[in-house]
Amino acid sequence: MPFVHIYILEGRTEEQKKAAIAKVTEALVESLGSPKENIRVMIQEVPKSQWGIGGVTAKDVGR
Repeated sequence: MPFVHIYILEGRTEEQKKAAIAKVTEALVESLGSPKENIRVMIQEVPKSQWGIGGVTAKDVGR
């Protein structure tokens, strides 16, 4: 059972996250031959104040 864990900065829409889950699932079906119903995708949103880029937070960078 493939399990994908995706970390992203907060702020994406529900539609964007649904699309990402669908596309990642399809990529694993195509590349690994795994049955779609066996694939798990978890999206974890990280607050911008807790994500570092170049030594500062993403919030401070303006992301």
